[in-house]
Amino acid sequence: MPLDRFLANPDVQDIVLFNLQLAVQSCIDIAAHIVSEKGMGVAGSTNELFYFLEENDVIDAALCEKMARAVGLRNLIVHEYGRLDMKQIHKACRNDIKDLSVFAEAIMTAFKL
Repeated sequence: MPLDRFLANPDVQDIVLFNLQLAVQSCIDIAAHIVSEKGMGVAGSTNELFYFLEENDVIDAALCEKMARAVGLRNLIVHEYGRLDMKQIHKACRNDIKDLSVFAEAIMTAFKL
């Protein structure tokens, strides 16, 4: 969807934000499960889950950083909804959403799923 149509449609924005939040939360849940199941450590923050995965060669450093940024975006969606820049959300959905698929592929590859 072009930016101007996205910005003009609050319903679409809500749908995108909800699904983006859900997708990132699913990645967090997968990371938490793996870290716990494999005894990789006790995370002090959600971001730290992805650093444990990096340290244990489940994901690479670049993907780890992208997932940490995705957690930051999720936190903004959940906690700072009124301060979101919808232009940035649109850009993230167009350019960075593939990172979630890359994360899923890395997990499947690492655990031969």
